[in-house]
Amino acid sequence: MNTDVPLTRDLVLIGGGHAHALVLRKWGMNPLPGARLTLIDPNPKAPYTGMLPGHIAGHYPRGDLDIDLGRLARFAGARLVVGRACGIDPATRRVMVEGRPDIAYDVLSIDIGITSAPRTLAGFGDHGIAAKPLGPFADRWQRFTEDAKSGSVAPDCAILGAGVAGVELALAMQHRLSPHARPRVHVIDTGQALTGVAPRTARILRQQMRKAGIALIEHANIVEVTRNSVEIEERTSISSQLTVAAAGARPWPWLQETGLNLENGFITVDPHLRSTSDASIFAAGDCAHLSHAPRPKAGVYAVRAAPILHDNLRDALMGQPPRASFQPQQRYLKLVSLGRKAAIADRGALGVYLPGLWRWKDHIDQKFMGKFRHLPVMSPPAHPAQMAEGAAQEMTDHPMICGGCGAKVGPKALESALIHARTGARDDVLIRPGDDAGGLRIGGRIQVLTTDHLRAFTADPWLMARIAVIHALGDIWAMGAAPQAALVNIVLPRMSDRLQARTLAEIMTATGQVMAATGAEVIGGHTTQGAELMLGYTVTGLVPEGRQPIGIGGARPGDHLVLTGALGSGVILAADMAGKADGDILRATLDHMATSPEKAVQTLSGAHAMTDVTGFGLAGHLLAMCRASGVAAEIEMAQIPRFDGADALIAAGHRSSLFPANKAHAAPHLVGDTPNDILFDPQTAGGFLAALAPEDAQTALAQLAHMGQPAARIGIVTEAAPRITLR
Repeated sequence: MNTDVPLTRDLVLIGGGHAHALVLRKWGMNPLPGARLTLIDPNPKAPYTGMLPGHIAGHYPRGDLDIDLGRLARFAGARLVVGRACGIDPATRRVMVEGRPDIAYDVLSIDIGITSAPRTLAGFGDHGIAAKPLGPFADRWQRFTEDAKSGSVAPDCAILGAGVAGVELALAMQHRLSPHARPRVHVIDTGQALTGVAPRTARILRQQMRKAGIALIEHANIVEVTRNSVEIEERTSISSQLTVAAAGARPWPWLQETGLNLENGFITVDPHLRSTSDASIFAAGDCAHLSHAPRPKAGVYAVRAAPILHDNLRDALMGQPPRASFQPQQRYLKLVSLGRKAAIADRGALGVYLPGLWRWKDHIDQKFMGKFRHLPVMSPPAHPAQMAEGAAQEMTDHPMICGGCGAKVGPKALESALIHARTGARDDVLIRPGDDAGGLRIGGRIQVLTTDHLRAFTADPWLMARIAVIHALGDIWAMGAAPQAALVNIVLPRMSDRLQARTLAEIMTATGQVMAATGAEVIGGHTTQGAELMLGYTVTGLVPEGRQPIGIGGARPGDHLVLTGALGSGVILAADMAGKADGDILRATLDHMATSPEKAVQTLSGAHAMTDVTGFGLAGHLLAMCRASGVAAEIEMAQIPRFDGADALIAAGHRSSLFPANKAHAAPHLVGDTPNDILFDPQTAGGFLAALAPEDAQTALAQLAHMGQPAARIGIVTEAAPRITLR
């Protein structure tokens, strides 16, 4: 995107459904300058409906179903907000999201699908699972199959709803369970089964169910779902350890509170996919009702609507009337899976059962998913034809600058600069080389002071602010001090006054929430505009009365080294910049970084030496502790906690831009086993490394385990010249 064009309009997409996924893909190939794009979804991945029966039957692994919304958002230049939208206010143009501030929009699009959960069936909310949304159902099915295979639960299932979706799921479930047990699968419907397909298709599907041993109960009065049964009229009890609702297409209840024109709870849209009551709101997929051409709920319509939705959203953002109209086809082809690798073709009044239809269905599904597994590679800007000597080599050696601590200056350059900066002119300024924060003696108390700023690595200002302020507070906590006050330094990319206000509100809300939880105050700061979002914090803290700051220079031979948190955020963020990070792994890492470690670090208050592990990696920070303390260290590589996926990304060749400088600085002082590159990975909002007496380390680890905080004893301090021995 052209960063010279100021941001002036916010486009918000609620839901990662098929239409929005295709809009994001198309947007990434041709973004609209001046528009800021946000996607809101409860999960970092969205499952593709077409492959769900194949997954249930065991033909596809879970990962094959998923559209990675994190990678897709990165490709589109969008921010992904992993959260559940729970309402909109069209009057103020705001989206309510659980657990975070409202998100403002100028143009809004909704593609949230449907739910198949029954509204009033007793016991279903506690014991049943809806087939839609697909993600929770697929996860529940995985757990159930594992339990059924192990024999810990009976392989008894009930599907509520005998439409084509319910029957397709039943056949898939029977196929998956049969090799490991003797499943009893029931399909139960309050009416007649398979009314929505051709008569011949219905006959074939009934034959397939009978052949598989699936029981069909029609015209049933279902009265209750229990933990292990479905109760129907006349005291009939159907054994079921897994009860799945696949009947009907129900809108999400929160749409009723929006004030939009609805049809049976679905958003009424015109031929341009625009709400008939609000021109700034669009909708597509199953959550929309096509007022001009009503159709049954089917994913094929969302896919066909995507190009129309994309073009009309662009028109709306440019202040132009929509030009494209969506005219859905009257009929569409259904390829219905039969559990095993076979399928029926159903279209209109025609039903066909032929060899090879499964391969055709698989080809169609794989082609669709290939659009998101292999996103187009966009050409980077061309280098200048003429450059100063060394510039081309520097661009080759460092093709990108990471965000977060990965953007720091290398440790050797920083060390040489700080030597010339220290004057030692005042005795009330406590400066110890390498400590995380400076100290000021004021009225008999010691106040610690630090400053830190980060280049943004996520397009979400609220999330970025949470992580940045936690990262800055790490220096205060590492010194054994309690946070006191903060100044905020914000660089915003060029944007209109309205977007500035929206962005600052998100940043300051997150900052205020984190600071208030520590008992500290935000007392001011500074804002400016620049090329990209950067957030900085100058933070003060007070050391408990009568105590000294902990610092890095007190480690003693025999101390145990305790590391909280995990390593690998640097390589995960670097892979994300390259569009190669798995969405679930990235989300888990960001969530960890955005969680305050204050309670965890309080368990380390008796440490002889402590530091937060940030930009210079574990090896760099441990080496600094050894040098300041005049000791050596031995660490056990197998004990070092890592974020899921970090080792695999390192093995695949991903590295943070600060990695080479970190390795060059620390590697010459490592002996023993060959070092794993995780040691040089720069961390943002990283954990804490503490040197504690053995009994204190044991107590701290027990407390951390009780709190559910990741931590490990990774080594010991030894009496030798400063170096690190790897075991």
